[in-house]
Amino acid sequence: MSDPIKAATKVAIVDDHPMVAEGIQSILESYDDIDVVATLSNGRELIDNLNTLAPDVILMDLNMPELGGLSATEIVLEQRPQTHIVILTMHDNAEYIASALSHGAMGYLLKDVPTDEIKLAIDTVMAGEQYLCTGAKGSIAPKQGGAREALTEREQTILLELAQGKSNKDVAQALEISVRTVETHRKNIKRKLGISSTAGLTRYALEHGVLQGTGSAF
Repeated sequence: MSDPIKAATKVAIVDDHPMVAEGIQSILESYDDIDVVATLSNGRELIDNLNTLAPDVILMDLNMPELGGLSATEIVLEQRPQTHIVILTMHDNAEYIASALSHGAMGYLLKDVPTDEIKLAIDTVMAGEQYLCTGAKGSIAPKQGGAREALTEREQTILLELAQGKSNKDVAQALEISVRTVETHRKNIKRKLGISSTAGLTRYALEHGVLQGTGSAF
């Protein structure tokens, strides 16, 4: 009995530069185990078509009109947490890389990487492992060592809600997300801030002025 045929990896490309998107599409379509399901010009188009396309991997640019890559990454992972997102950008700044990873991206590629490295990144994240190209690794290496990881915009919003004494269920209803998503964010907030209790989160929010407004103190 022959082995079952493995389904092709469904990939969506999100980039507001048509020539870039088409070039990547052409590269990936040369692989039998890759199915490019769409090329989209911004994060809003991606979110609007996410459930229909159901991509396994999304190659995402950062700076795009209407909805950028970081915000789109966060929304995608709330709606389809099984999706693997690889940022594909010109930005090799350490802050961009750290922010992308904190938003949930599994990979980070610079647009000048060899074409076969894009395929390698897709295979790596599909295996459940993080992939950073050499340029990205070099940018963040000096930053490693103890600097506290920044909260994402969504985490800041959830911290504000939790600091007001709301339960996970209350926060989920207020933000129209699942309780499980709130629990995941709550765990990440505690990890990033080095806080183990809800009382500690409230104290942190008070000390940093979060409860005085909208969390603009971050």
